[in-house]
Amino acid sequence: MSGQWPALALAIAVHVAFIAVLVFSLRWQNRKPEPVTVELYAPPSKLAVAEPVTEPVPPPPPPPPRPEPVTEPKRVPEPRPEPSPKKVAPKPEAKVEKPDPRAAEIAQKARKVEEERSKREQAEREKSAREKKESEQREAEKKKRDEQQRLAEGRERQTREAEALRAQAEREQAARAQQLKTDADAAARARAEADYVRRIQSKVKGNVVLPPDMAGNPEAIFDVIQLPTGEIIDAVLRKSSGSRAYDDAVQRAIVKSSPLPRPDRPELFQRTLTLKFRPQD
Repeated sequence: MSGQWPALALAIAVHVAFIAVLVFSLRWQNRKPEPVTVELYAPPSKLAVAEPVTEPVPPPPPPPPRPEPVTEPKRVPEPRPEPSPKKVAPKPEAKVEKPDPRAAEIAQKARKVEEERSKREQAEREKSAREKKESEQREAEKKKRDEQQRLAEGRERQTREAEALRAQAEREQAARAQQLKTDADAAARARAEADYVRRIQSKVKGNVVLPPDMAGNPEAIFDVIQLPTGEIIDAVLRKSSGSRAYDDAVQRAIVKSSPLPRPDRPELFQRTLTLKFRPQD
């Protein structure tokens, strides 16, 4: 390889010199001829000045024919020496790794771990779905119970309202009946009292001795205090009739009428009675 470089440099130098000679020869053959110019002068004359005579200038010769261009011979490249084959260093043999006897066991364990993880995930998904379904069922049952409770409360409220209305109607009816009874009792009591008072007034009037100069029909009112047996304790003039003689006559008649008539119903007894008397009644 070291002996080829000088030969290659020598060949390149020869080719460069050959190309330089060809270029120089072509430039020398193509150079144009230079034209020649001649000036003629006449001697000066004493008598007259001669007119300058212009000689015809011969035409320049025709230029020589141009030489045919020299065709540069084709350069045939010299055959390059074939490079010597490079020595290829032998590749190092690849190390063949022996299979690890534990790889199968590790792979099997990894598959088991993956299967267990998948099973756990599946179980978690199923558990989540089951819990969701149970939650939905509980929610539906709760809504159903709430609806039933609401309906039951509504029915109970309606029942209570109906019972309250019925009880109110019964109370009103009983109150009306009681009022009627009370009114009837009051009317009967009033009739009994009126009859009781009339009997007392009638007995007192039978004992009244009217004064001879009595005129008109004045009214005298007395508060009569008595015992349950009808015996009179006192007779107090509450309102005078305007006639002292008539007032005294009525008072004497009340005292004389003791004991007074007793009422038919014991509850009608009154310790103090307000009695009205008129001479013409």
